[in-house]
Amino acid sequence: MKARVDHLRYVGVAVPNFEETVDFYGGIWGLKRVEGDKDIAFFAAEASPEQYVYRIRRAEEKRLDLIGFGCEDEESVDALALDLGRSGVKLANEPANLQTPGGGYGFRFFDPDGRVVEVSTGVAARETREIDEREAIPVALNHVVVASTDRRRSETFYQDLLGFKLSDWIPFMGFFRCNANHHSLAISDGQATTLNHVAFEVKSIDSMMRGAGRVLKDSRARVMMGPGRHSAGDNTFYYFFDPEGNVSEYTAEVEQIIDDDAWTPREHPPTDMWGTAQMPGRPANLSGPAPDDPAAAANLRGSDLPPVRMPRTDPGLWVAPPV
Repeated sequence: MKARVDHLRYVGVAVPNFEETVDFYGGIWGLKRVEGDKDIAFFAAEASPEQYVYRIRRAEEKRLDLIGFGCEDEESVDALALDLGRSGVKLANEPANLQTPGGGYGFRFFDPDGRVVEVSTGVAARETREIDEREAIPVALNHVVVASTDRRRSETFYQDLLGFKLSDWIPFMGFFRCNANHHSLAISDGQATTLNHVAFEVKSIDSMMRGAGRVLKDSRARVMMGPGRHSAGDNTFYYFFDPEGNVSEYTAEVEQIIDDDAWTPREHPPTDMWGTAQMPGRPANLSGPAPDDPAAAANLRGSDLPPVRMPRTDPGLWVAPPV
């Protein structure tokens, strides 16, 4: 089955600590604020044609607002909405013209865990520029990882109804692609339904380390884990907590799957192939955010900072965001 979506467009979150979180992503993290007002901010990656790859909304509770995917054309959007409806999937809204930056045409629905997913097409492309490696800022949004209390159900949904293909897996997580990128979506086992992390692509390993060095100089920076290199996907990683406790990753060299027919998914060990990454409370050779408790990590900037705590269950499940 051909994928019904062709790329990951953006991730939207809502946070109570709006100003500091906006300052973090528009500052040391290296995204560019392109639209917004006092209650919402849209961020672009300078080398990506997407109007925005991350958005932050002011709210009383921290939540995942939605995950946005791109689709080929309006006919494909309409067909997908019709097929999902016939399959009993709850739609948040019917296909219509979008009122967000760049316009376009799309609709939103709830996945089996209650997350809001948007599928859209025709969003205006923004001008890009070449990023010098020494700038060490994100060039694109690469993937998003979510935790589910019923991972198999969620995996079946994204494969059977949206056409995602399994690339590889580790004991507690499956990696899924909708284009050549090894994974645009990964689904982890979890004791609660939450956002696990959002991964921003940088130009090279050197860029990743330069960017991490910049983040580490900020007094608010908390390292979750890194640097390291995953086995599944072969990508390098460095994970950080943002000011609200959400996990964001710098990643480089994600494996590309050019020939679907020649690719055979396989199980990988959940290890850091470099042996350099460690999250406190876990064996030194295990890599990647824990399936359901990223808060186990301590910050590396001093004991004066309060510990990060992640919500046990996302309060935004089955609730469509207002924007």
